[in-house]
Amino acid sequence: MLPNSNRARDLATIVHQQTELSGMRETGATLMTGGDGVYVFDEDGKRYLEGMAGMWSASLGFSEKRLAEAAYAQMQDLPYYHTFHSRGHLAAVDLAEKLLAMAPAGRPGNPLSKVLFHCSGSECNDTAIKLAWYVNNLRGRPEKKKIIGRQMGYHGCTIAAASLTGMPGMHREFDLPISDRFLHTSFPHWYRFHEEGESEEDFATRMAEDLETLILAEGPETVAAFFAEPVQGGGGALTPPRTYFEKIQAVLRKYDVLFIADEVICGFGRTGNPWGSDTYAIRPDMVSCGKALSASYQPISALMISEEIHQALLEQSARLGNFSMGFTFAAHPVACAVARRTLEIYEEDRVFEHAAEVSPAFLGALEGLMDHPLVGDVRGVGLIAGVELMADRARRVQFAPEAKVGTRVQERAMANGLLVRASGDRICFTPPLIITPSQVEEMAGLFRRTLDQTLDALTAEGLAPAA
Repeated sequence: MLPNSNRARDLATIVHQQTELSGMRETGATLMTGGDGVYVFDEDGKRYLEGMAGMWSASLGFSEKRLAEAAYAQMQDLPYYHTFHSRGHLAAVDLAEKLLAMAPAGRPGNPLSKVLFHCSGSECNDTAIKLAWYVNNLRGRPEKKKIIGRQMGYHGCTIAAASLTGMPGMHREFDLPISDRFLHTSFPHWYRFHEEGESEEDFATRMAEDLETLILAEGPETVAAFFAEPVQGGGGALTPPRTYFEKIQAVLRKYDVLFIADEVICGFGRTGNPWGSDTYAIRPDMVSCGKALSASYQPISALMISEEIHQALLEQSARLGNFSMGFTFAAHPVACAVARRTLEIYEEDRVFEHAAEVSPAFLGALEGLMDHPLVGDVRGVGLIAGVELMADRARRVQFAPEAKVGTRVQERAMANGLLVRASGDRICFTPPLIITPSQVEEMAGLFRRTLDQTLDALTAEGLAPAA
C-alpha cells in the first residue's frame, strides 16, 4: 500500500475506469490539479501535453475562462431545472436552436429537426436504440429490432450501448451483448486487413458486401438500425477507407435500415469540418454528440433526430398517453449554458477553421514518423490520427499481444510528458483543437523520443521489429 498521500486517499475511495485495477494498487493514480491551454499539471507540478484532449474531448483546452463565466452566470439565474411534464427552460431552448442550426444534413427531405438532451454519449446511443425499437413498433414491424455495429466500434458503457460496441474487452464477463438483437459487421481497417493488391476502394466494396450478407442472413425485415462513428475512436482513431460510407449507405437504403451517426468523438471540428458526417458525406437519421459539445467543461450530450422519427414519437405518445423516458439531469441549465457558449466560441475564434489549418502540420508531423522501425502506418484526418506499431511492417505482422507494446508506448510517453492513448498497438492522437503548430512539433518530438526508448527496450529483450 502507498504511504499516506493523495494517491493513497484515491486508492482508498475510488474505482477507476478502463484501468487494470490490481496493478494500479502499486502505483496509484496520477492526480491532475491544473490546466493551461493544451497542457495539464499533476500534483507534483509535472506538465503534460494532452495529446488526447483528456478523453478525446477538451476541444478548447483546459483554461477557457469564458466557459467558467457562462456557468457562473447560469448558476446565479437558474442553477437547475428539468424538461419533464411539459416544463423546461430557456438555456435548453437556446442550445437546441443553435445545435440544430449547425446540424449535419439528414436524408433528403428528412432533416434533423429535434434534440433530446442527455449527460453522456452512452445515454444518447442507448436512447437511439430505444427509439428505433419504439418507432418500428408503431409502424407495425415488431420483428425489425436488430441493431448492427462494427467490430472494434465504440458506442458507450451502458448495457445496450456496450452490447452495440464491438470491442471484446467491453463484453467479457459482463454477460454482453445482452441479446442476439446486437450484431457486428466487419472492422474496416484497410491497412491491417486488406488482401494483397486490394485497393481501399475495393476493400470498401468488400466491407459493404459483408454488411449486406449479414443483413440478408438475418433477414432485412429484422434489422432496424446501423451505428457507425465517422472515424472509429476506440478502434484506434481509424479513418474509413475511401468510398466506404458511400457504399455502406447504399446497402442501408436498399434494406430500409436507419443510420445513426455516432459523432461523440468526431463532432465539432475534430475532422476539420463541423461534423464527421460532413467530411464523409453521411446522411444520418439520428446523430449522437457530446464531448466537445461543451468542450467537456460540463457533462452534456445530445441526440438529434429526423423529422420523420419525431412525427413517430408524437403519434406513439398520443396513442400511449406519454413519452415515457427521461433523465433527471438531461438538459441541465448550467450544462446547456456552457455548451451554448462553447458553440459561440467555436464561431468567434474560428476554431474549426484553425483545426483545418493546423491539420497538415499535425498529420505531417506524425507521418514523418514512418521512418521509425516501430511504425507501420499513420492515418488521420483533421486533428485525429492513429499510429500503427508493427513487429514487421513489410509483412504487416503485429507484435504478440502479451508484449503489450502499445501500453508500453503509452506509459513511456506519459513519463516523457505526453499523454496519448493506446488502442492495442495503435496509438491515438486527438489534441485540443486550439493546438498550435509549435505545440504539434513539440508533441511529435516527445513521441519520437518515446518510440526510440521503446525500441531500445524491445531490442534489449529480443523483441526488436524486423528490419
